[in-house]
Amino acid sequence: MKTRILFCYIVTCSLGLAANQATSASDIPHLRKQGTATQLMVDGKPFLALAGELLNNSATSVEHMKPIWAKLAASKFNTVLAGVSWAQIEPAEGKFDFSVLDGIIRDAHSHNLHLVLLWLASWKNGNSSYPPDWVKRDFERFPRAQIAGGRSIELLSPLSEAGRDADARAFAALMRHVKAVDGQQHTVIMIQVENEIGMQKDTRDRSPAANKAYEGPAPKELMDYVQQHKDTLIPEFRQVWEAAGFKTSGTWEEVFGKGIATDDIFMAWNFARYVGRVAAAGKAEYPIPMYVNAAPDNFESRNGAQPRRGQSVSPRDDLMDVWRAGAPRIDILSPDAYADGARFAEFCAKYTQSGNPLFIPETGVGPTSATRALYAFGRHDAIGFSPFGVDREDRLGHSPDLTEVYDLLSRMAPLILEHEGNGTMSAVLLGPKDPPQKIQLGNYTLEVSFWPIRYTMPLLMPGEPPAGTAPNAAAIFIQTGPDEFFAAGSGVKVTFSPHTPGPPLAGLGMVESGTFVNGRWVPDIRLAGDDTGQGANLFELQRHMGIQRFTLYRYQ
Repeated sequence: MKTRILFCYIVTCSLGLAANQATSASDIPHLRKQGTATQLMVDGKPFLALAGELLNNSATSVEHMKPIWAKLAASKFNTVLAGVSWAQIEPAEGKFDFSVLDGIIRDAHSHNLHLVLLWLASWKNGNSSYPPDWVKRDFERFPRAQIAGGRSIELLSPLSEAGRDADARAFAALMRHVKAVDGQQHTVIMIQVENEIGMQKDTRDRSPAANKAYEGPAPKELMDYVQQHKDTLIPEFRQVWEAAGFKTSGTWEEVFGKGIATDDIFMAWNFARYVGRVAAAGKAEYPIPMYVNAAPDNFESRNGAQPRRGQSVSPRDDLMDVWRAGAPRIDILSPDAYADGARFAEFCAKYTQSGNPLFIPETGVGPTSATRALYAFGRHDAIGFSPFGVDREDRLGHSPDLTEVYDLLSRMAPLILEHEGNGTMSAVLLGPKDPPQKIQLGNYTLEVSFWPIRYTMPLLMPGEPPAGTAPNAAAIFIQTGPDEFFAAGSGVKVTFSPHTPGPPLAGLGMVESGTFVNGRWVPDIRLAGDDTGQGANLFELQRHMGIQRFTLYRYQ
């Protein structure tokens, strides 16, 4: 009898343990779809990563980081992007040291900050400066890429199986360790695999192995992918394939034609296959979301219009299909978007093609970073936004605009996350010379104009806004009812008109400014008269970021 009871107890405990393990697996950071949006889930809830990236080597020292954590938290960051060096964690082959990483995770967690770890391994900024010495010195086992003339460059060849396998083993060890030390508290929420991958100084690797592969057939896996997705391929990539006759087999040049575009596709495929194997090895240990970032793009250098100045084949927007085919375990292809204004908006649009989630791991720190963040979250359902080098002395604690908008976004996060992907939220980004933008929400068209100052002394009446007062303006709009909206931002003027059958005119009803506290709207003052253009316009009251709730009505 005792034996039966003991057996039942063991079976019950085993089943309970299995259930707990299954629950834990579903609760680790992951991505989910909500309408047309993709959300990052952390501890079972959707999460906006209000992030900043450290300088490349800051996280190689626990002591160096100690005075920085509190300043980052005070600046309203909730997430920090921190590099993990392959050379540091595997100084000798097969021997790992995670002591510094453990300290970084511990101290981030103690300041209520999440981490996105950047795996700085085979490639960073189109070079190979982060592999361990035992990799760098063994150039026969780990060959370098070569440029025209047969000269080697300091770039591990993506056609090196030994390099790929060594990187994958180290990355698997990293992810196994992160799961062991952080699998319950979820400080680490995403991983960047490598950094700004690409080919420098030539359009492709011209080593003997690369030349042999280039002269051989285009891989079946890639050709299967392009045939299966023929009608939904990124237009620029599809045009290259179409111009060569939509062939389904042949050498690289037979399938895609001769020229730089084919070199790009060839290298993108080989980088993607390498990174895909590394990511798969890591996900086998701990499958949290992973992304690859693209170097800032020199649009004018494409197709040989100008000499290239940077990496040519990091997951550029026109090569996204090649990366999807070659690295299917990568969840997000992300742009390092240092451009501003209309060019920044173009980056956001291109990197949300074909359902790609938007995560901006690098962007500039400056007076326009706040408006860019507001636009990315409001217009493109961004998972996260991260200016680079936020721990630099001249930046740490000296970006009041970004701190202000991160504070605003953290207060609005529950509302933003609720409305992502369902067509009830949008945003605008405007410069002083930009024409008004129109967006449609519900039954109304909102026309948003650049308007950095409500009035001066003497009173500034409607007309041209004063020039040179702000580099950018942005606002986010959320529809919460048939005639109810929230707006947040600064530097804009908004007018309204109906676009559905009914009375042809729209007016402002109730307008109030306020904020959100623990997800609950707390109004401050009600607005009318001069502060609403006598009921005709919605203005932001001050130049700093603010939130307003308003209603509309129709009349004739």
